[in-house]
Amino acid sequence: MSEYLVLFAIVFGINLMPAFGPPTWSVIVLYGLQSDQPVPAIVLTAASAAALGRFLLAHAFRLIGDRLSDDTRANLAAAREALEENRRNAILALGLFALSPVPSAQLFEAAGLARVKLLGFTAAFFLGRTISYSIYALGAYGIRKSNLGDIFVEHLTSPVGIAIQVGMIVLLVLFARLDWAKILARKD
Repeated sequence: MSEYLVLFAIVFGINLMPAFGPPTWSVIVLYGLQSDQPVPAIVLTAASAAALGRFLLAHAFRLIGDRLSDDTRANLAAAREALEENRRNAILALGLFALSPVPSAQLFEAAGLARVKLLGFTAAFFLGRTISYSIYALGAYGIRKSNLGDIFVEHLTSPVGIAIQVGMIVLLVLFARLDWAKILARKD
C-alpha cells in the first residue's frame, strides 16, 4: 500500500508543477521496473494522481486569472465561449490532447485562466492518460537498466525539453492575450 502512496505523491507533485516538471511517463516506467505491483494498479494510481494534480493546477490559475486585466479576462471569456459552443470540435481537440505526449501543464493553465469547465476536461485527461500510461508501463518490460536521476536531469537540461516548455509558456501568454471575440467574429 505504501508503494502506491509514494507513486501517487510523486506523480501528484509533478503534475502540480506549472512548467519544467519531469515527464510522468518516466516515473511510471521506472516505478514499474522496480516494483512488483501489477501494471493496472500502477497505471490507475498514476493517472488518478496526474488528473488530480492538473485539476488543482487549473484551479490555481483561476485564482491568478482574477488578477488579470479586464481586456485579458474578456479575451479568455470569448475563447471559453467558442470552445463551449462547438462541442464536437472541443471533444476532438480534447481527445487528441489527452492522448498526446505534449506537456499538459500549460493546457490546464489555459483552461483555468479561461474558466473552462474542468470536470469533463479532467475526465478526458484521466482516460487519455490511462491509455498512454498503460503503453509506457507495458513498454517498461523492454527496459532493464535505467537511472531515474539521469532521466530527470536529461529531461530538465535537454535543449529540446527546455524549448518545448518555454514554447508552451509563450503559447499560454499568447492564448490569454489574443482578442478571441474579434478573431471568432471574423469566422462568422
